[in-house]
Amino acid sequence: MKKSLVIGASLAAFAMVAIASGASAQDTKISGRMYADFTNIDQKVDGVESGTNGTGFDIKRLYIGIDHSFNDMFSANVTTDFQYSSAISSTEVYLKKAYLQAKFSDALVVRVGATDLPWVPYAEDIYGYRYVENTVADRTKFATSSDWGLHAAGKLGGNFSYAVAAINGNGYKNPTRSKSMDFEGRLSAKFNQLNFAIGGYTGKLGQDVAGVATPNTATRFNALAAFVGDRSRLGVEYFSANDYSAALVKDPLNEDKADGVSVFGSYRLTPVYTLFGRAEEVKPSKTLSPTKKDQYYNAGVSFAAFKGVSFSAVVKHDEVTSTGHKTTNNEVGIWTEVRY
Repeated sequence: MKKSLVIGASLAAFAMVAIASGASAQDTKISGRMYADFTNIDQKVDGVESGTNGTGFDIKRLYIGIDHSFNDMFSANVTTDFQYSSAISSTEVYLKKAYLQAKFSDALVVRVGATDLPWVPYAEDIYGYRYVENTVADRTKFATSSDWGLHAAGKLGGNFSYAVAAINGNGYKNPTRSKSMDFEGRLSAKFNQLNFAIGGYTGKLGQDVAGVATPNTATRFNALAAFVGDRSRLGVEYFSANDYSAALVKDPLNEDKADGVSVFGSYRLTPVYTLFGRAEEVKPSKTLSPTKKDQYYNAGVSFAAFKGVSFSAVVKHDEVTSTGHKTTNNEVGIWTEVRY
């Protein structure tokens, strides 16, 4: 059965059950989150300064969310995503989330629509500094945080949790469909302050359309282990990927592999000040460009101004090298997160 029929039937079934259960407007909440920074960027491509250099203020993300509960089982969410696009020199608005949820139990929560995918949001929560930088697979475009489809998640006993999704594959910004669905999943465990997770992805990345050859299938494996305590955290995240770009999926002669590892940590000095840092190395094209390497690090101190508002003074360095080429990006400044 085609995915459009599956999702449409699921949505219709949820709606009918909600109506039958006597759902009514009971609880609506509005929330927001903003990621912003005031920084100086120094980028060089093979020793030549880039046109993006300079000092300025930027709002990287602005999310406005509306949550509505119909009853104890059924709820819905719409979350918009505002960002500036340099390609069109204008602000774009996307639907980050738009789903209907049915909570059958703690072990089974089902969502239809666009919502968090199993891996990236989980890794962001463990990392703790998404407003400073995306996690490693997301930063290097080997994963994304949300997509359209059918999602299920839940807790298994006191220590284990899972999340699975059958999705379009193009990410939340592009809800177009293809002939086949992609699949992502995660199994995680928490033992006191220790966190462990593995995850995976397989699919055509939304490129399986009529008239276009898609002989390759993109796959990804993820793993994470972290200690998250009251004052400190230390973790490592790893991913490996095969044929993880639209161009590679279409060309059987361009099979490729990639992998990356990220180590992160933080220590809370006082109730308001925390030191944090992160270092990672990614090989984004081990077969086609075996000498290409991406080395990244950041270090900073955060200040919890008051509930929902945090500032961080951060230094970032990103260096991408390959035979005969080198791109460096150094950025220093203040990053902030505002939640309400």
